[in-house]
Amino acid sequence: MASWKHIKRRVRAFKRWMQSHSIDCSAALRFTDDPSLGIAVRALRDLREGDVVATIPKAACLTVRTGGASSLIEAAGLDGSLGLAVALMYERSLGERSPWAGYLQLLPERECLPLVWTLDEVDRLLRGTELHETLREDKALVYDDWKECILPLLDSGPLKLDPEYFGPEQYFAAKSLISSRSFEIDAYHGFGMVPLADLFNHKTGAEDVHITSVSSHHESDDDSDDDSNNGNDYSDADISEDGNGQLSQDLDKNSHGDMDMECPPAPEEEPTVLEMILIKDVKAGDEVYNTYGNMGNAALLHRYGFTEENNPYDIVNIDIELVLEWSNSLFSNRHSRARVGMWRRLNYSGCVSQDSEYFEISYDGEPQLELIILLYMMLLSDDAYHILDLAASTEQDYNLDMLLSEKEKLQEAPTPELSKDLMVTEGVCKALLELADIRERLYGPNSIRDDIEALNTCRCSEDRKLYYTLILRVCERRILEKLRRYASLKVEAFGRKKGFTRRDIRV
Repeated sequence: MASWKHIKRRVRAFKRWMQSHSIDCSAALRFTDDPSLGIAVRALRDLREGDVVATIPKAACLTVRTGGASSLIEAAGLDGSLGLAVALMYERSLGERSPWAGYLQLLPERECLPLVWTLDEVDRLLRGTELHETLREDKALVYDDWKECILPLLDSGPLKLDPEYFGPEQYFAAKSLISSRSFEIDAYHGFGMVPLADLFNHKTGAEDVHITSVSSHHESDDDSDDDSNNGNDYSDADISEDGNGQLSQDLDKNSHGDMDMECPPAPEEEPTVLEMILIKDVKAGDEVYNTYGNMGNAALLHRYGFTEENNPYDIVNIDIELVLEWSNSLFSNRHSRARVGMWRRLNYSGCVSQDSEYFEISYDGEPQLELIILLYMMLLSDDAYHILDLAASTEQDYNLDMLLSEKEKLQEAPTPELSKDLMVTEGVCKALLELADIRERLYGPNSIRDDIEALNTCRCSEDRKLYYTLILRVCERRILEKLRRYASLKVEAFGRKKGFTRRDIRV
């Protein structure tokens, strides 16, 4: 951890760099040090919706077009985050000779994303979570990208890249910064690093500031408010190395002979600057938040290195392989495969990501409809299944809704809501309870109470990785508890119809 004085020196250097590159930051904003997230941006006074709190020339952003390695990147056919990683690594290799030196010195060496954790940390901390297998695959894919696309650059081109700055460790570090800080600027510039904009932290559903492109001759609607439109009277504050933000920009140049930055001509109609505009009022002393979108904790940890308690966008996935594991414990493998085959023939499927297929359990514990349908079909009687099989094999216009209509003596095919209600049978609910247990076992021997206890005694400032992964584990396991409650209440309702008491029903 850098000392206070060292951090303040870096912040002052960054402020001077912003001034020299025409980045205007409102004097009404103050940089502070957040123990858990690093740099935070707070309001020194009440701010109003519509206030412009920063103006950032696109030429001040670091992209594959603006960086000194642009020709090399273009010749290698690299784009997206891979190309931006090369641009970032190249500017870092230049040290003080880079036009972005004053900005880059403020960034951490890497963000604390699971991508840069050791495999041991991934296995130990993420076991059972939505990220575990994804991270193992990601680390392998990123290394393959380095080997296939970055390593060959060391022997090509006139730039004579320094291997010390282009190894796999440096590539992983660059990828972590790009994941957590880059923005998409426009079609011409693509993704890039946007100084200042990446200092605003994220809060789900609480966006205060919005970033937009405007032409250089654009004037604010509220020019009378000096503090909110420009000003270089930056206030010093205690600031640390970790920030969370995001954005991007563009330029073109083969090498940097001096500290001047020249942008190649962009399409004339393309706006030349970015503005950060408040989309709602912010009170003095409050942090000013950006938002990276509505994401669950697994996505937040994956891309930005942190999680949030009580995140309403959290989900838990149940892989189709777990459904087959449950089915094979009751029926033959042939039975399971046949029912899945019929389910697919009726045009149902789960969510698909890379090579996996899964079903989502929402924050409220409600299972995805396609999972309900698959469980219902797994439990169909042989007679009902053969009716569907015959209709499908003879290409008759017959589907599951028609089967439900016949079974329930409905006059018309049921609506989606009614279909779901009819398929949430006692057997389906018991299957959901068993699936919740199977999914729960992936977290290992520690119970959710163990995780909650560990979270209550863990401090983010002392062990950031453990703190945020415990939040992820606890939030996911609470969703499984809600799934159990969802299924148990319905089983209880079936029990009341049969005259069972509560103690006869598993909770």
